[in-house]
Amino acid sequence: MRIIRGKFRNKKLFFPKNLKTRPLKDSVKENIFNILEHSPKLGTEVNNANILDLYAGSGSFGFECISRNALEVTFVEKDNDALESIKKNIKNLKTEKKTKIFSSNVNNYLKGVFLKRKFDIIFFDPPFENRDFVRNLGIIIDKNIFSDKHIIIIHREKGSDKSLSGAIKIIEKRIYGRSEIFFGKLS
Repeated sequence: MRIIRGKFRNKKLFFPKNLKTRPLKDSVKENIFNILEHSPKLGTEVNNANILDLYAGSGSFGFECISRNALEVTFVEKDNDALESIKKNIKNLKTEKKTKIFSSNVNNYLKGVFLKRKFDIIFFDPPFENRDFVRNLGIIIDKNIFSDKHIIIIHREKGSDKSLSGAIKIIEKRIYGRSEIFFGKLS
C-alpha cells in the first residue's frame, strides 16, 4: 500500500496485518481521486479541504488527501491494530500538525462531535457487513458538520446497499471489481 500522488508520492504506508481491516486497494483509491479531481459534477477539491476519514483503517485515504494538500484530516477508527498503523504513518510522514485521531466507533464519535470548521470531504469505508453507516449519515445531517461544498464518498461491496439512494443524493457511482463507490451530497 502506497501514496499515489502528491508530495508523499510512492511512500509506503503501514497497515494492519489482521483480517479485521480491509485495505483500500491502490487501484480503487486512484480511481476515487481521479473522479474527485476531474468530475465537473462534484465541485469539491482536495486542496485546502477539511477531511473526515471514517472507519479509517490504516488511513490510506486520509494520507492520500494530505499528500494532495488537504488542510487537515480527522481519522476515526476503533481497531487497535489499525490505530497503531495510523500513528506509524503519521510519524513516518511527519503529518502531526495536519492530523487528528479519534479512537472510537464512528457512531460515538459523530454523536459527540462539535466543530467550528465543517468537513468538505467525508469518506466512509466501513466493513462490508456493516449497515450502521446509513444511520451515521443521519447523525451527520443532524449535527450539520458538513460544508456547503461537501462531498460524501462511500466504499461498499458491489450491489450490497439498496438503501443508500434514500440517504444521500448520489451524483456518481462506479464499480471496481467487488467495490462500489458512491459520491453524493447530503441535504
